[in-house]
Amino acid sequence: VQLVESGGGLVQPGGSLRLSCAASGFTFSRFGMMWYRQAPGKERELVAAISSSGAVTNYGDSVKGRFTISRDNAKNTVYLQMNSLKSEDTAVYYCRVSVVGINYWGQGTQVTVSS
Repeated sequence: VQLVESGGGLVQPGGSLRLSCAASGFTFSRFGMMWYRQAPGKERELVAAISSSGAVTNYGDSVKGRFTISRDNAKNTVYLQMNSLKSEDTAVYYCRVSVVGINYWGQGTQVTVSS
């Protein structure tokens, strides 16, 4: 199983970014996917989750109405569209999948929101 995140960077408050997580090594369309983030000095927190078909999504309270998770099963990729970014969204963002009870994580992508 391999997960590779991309799309992070430096953005001004109020701006937008779209993160991507390319997956391989498992049947992507059969598994739900999740985005997490970890800010310096803080615990890793769940940002968003999506079901295997994409029909069901869930969000952390701090990002509801601003972030959108989606997936393209033909491309084995899950996305996180982040709008109206705030300084408190600054963190390393990770995607995660649980396959046969084992959690797999990507290497993370840094998102920095600053003027």
